[in-house]
Amino acid sequence: MGSQEQTTLAARNQLFYGTFIYPKTLTDLEYLHNTAVAVDQNGTIVAIERDFDLSQAASTLFPRLGWAPDSVSIHSSLASHNQFFFPGFIDTHLHAPQYPNVGIFGKSTLLDWLETYTFPLEASLSDPAKARTVYNRVIRKTLSHGTTCAAYYATKDVTTTNLLADLCLRAGQRALVGRVCMDQLSPKYYRDASAADSVAATRESITYIESIDPTGTIVRPVITPRFAPSCSAPLMAELGKLAAETGLPVQTHISENEGEIALVKEMFPAKKIGAKGDTYTHVYDTFGLLTDKTILAHGVHLSEEEVQIIKARGSKVSHCPCSNSALTSGAARVRWLLERGIEVGLGTDMSGGYSPSVLEMARQAALVSRHVAMGCAPAKKENKGEKENKGEKESEAETEGKTNEDGNSEKESKANQANKDGIDRERAKLTVEEVLYLATKGGAELVGMKGKVGGFEVGMEWDAQLIGLGRDVVDGEYEDEEKEEEGNVDVFGWESWPNKVAKWLFNGDDRNTRKVWVKGRLVHERK
Repeated sequence: MGSQEQTTLAARNQLFYGTFIYPKTLTDLEYLHNTAVAVDQNGTIVAIERDFDLSQAASTLFPRLGWAPDSVSIHSSLASHNQFFFPGFIDTHLHAPQYPNVGIFGKSTLLDWLETYTFPLEASLSDPAKARTVYNRVIRKTLSHGTTCAAYYATKDVTTTNLLADLCLRAGQRALVGRVCMDQLSPKYYRDASAADSVAATRESITYIESIDPTGTIVRPVITPRFAPSCSAPLMAELGKLAAETGLPVQTHISENEGEIALVKEMFPAKKIGAKGDTYTHVYDTFGLLTDKTILAHGVHLSEEEVQIIKARGSKVSHCPCSNSALTSGAARVRWLLERGIEVGLGTDMSGGYSPSVLEMARQAALVSRHVAMGCAPAKKENKGEKENKGEKESEAETEGKTNEDGNSEKESKANQANKDGIDRERAKLTVEEVLYLATKGGAELVGMKGKVGGFEVGMEWDAQLIGLGRDVVDGEYEDEEKEEEGNVDVFGWESWPNKVAKWLFNGDDRNTRKVWVKGRLVHERK
């Protein structure tokens, strides 16, 4: 498929009317009711009118925009069905060829899971027919869950990597598509012959993807070293040079699993590679792979030193709570990352993760943060005597026998709190507003679209979902049970909008995703 088959933009001007909800900041959602959002033929928001009388659009708004009434399509959210517009989700880390294995991971952990399940499946997708079947399905499935942009890992095969880019472009889903580079620590049947061969194949795929979408509006290439253990030092060095030469984004994995971290330390001694330190992060930094366009998946076990390097380079972290739990990799300390200035998004990480839904990742992120919180000490309450002696250091002997309200010794609690990097129990927990920010605006920062998608503001592009929670429950039943779309969210009519959104986060699924648009183009509609 060539550039002449690129999907067209929205052919008409569009007016969206009703309720709009979007992350204004990390901690706040904006709620707009009786609002009109005007989107031009290029898919760009050109006007937002609050407390708007839709019947006056033709006489007031359209003339001001220079739009003829018959050139405008109008879409409304239905209050009777608890509908609202919400920004499209951004999946910052997933493996397209692994989709058939979603839910299949047994009792394995990362390294044996790769050998048992992942490498054989990925290798088989060098068959274009099989790859087309899998890739079409993963694109349609993620779109149906409201994912308007995805950072895809493909396989090492150039032809089918390019096919993935073709299919994303045709479907209208924004995508970063990366040919996976690996020249060691993988089966002989599934690895690059050499570092030079890997880089040459990567350049070939980059050239093709840029040819089908020269502006990178929908599809862009991304440099993709799988992870340090599967890449030789010469390969990572050349990929770092390629990133500097092209300015393209980079995606890889970091600090996912404790066994993986130990392996990296063993394979890449600091003295051998000329690194300034012996951490996983130092390996990537040494080879120029940490840039302000780098997406680092996981980051579960990062140290303070590593986080400071990542922050200095402007690199970002894709939090994958579902796969981290499924593969027993650990619980990422997202609050700790955020408070240190690291930009964080969410990734489904299929098939380590079992779900194609970023909404599912948002609720999993909320739950994982609570598991992190369970290991944190509660915020210390100072009494009058403590305040008077604040700043005075108690001796070991003085604190040895004291206990706090949890029954732990004061010494144990201090160690526990320090072990969690100073984040107390309540602060560790992520709110509804925060995880929805990570799913949208946070993700936009990771994929290089900050200020372009993830919200509803003039100048941003219309990447959006129409969410429907269904009609209010009446007398314990729906008004018309036979016509009501099944779904897990029950609304009774007395809930506030923040509570409706919370119900959607924790109970919603693709049945609530009625329509999806990318840059103004309708790319999914639930029938």
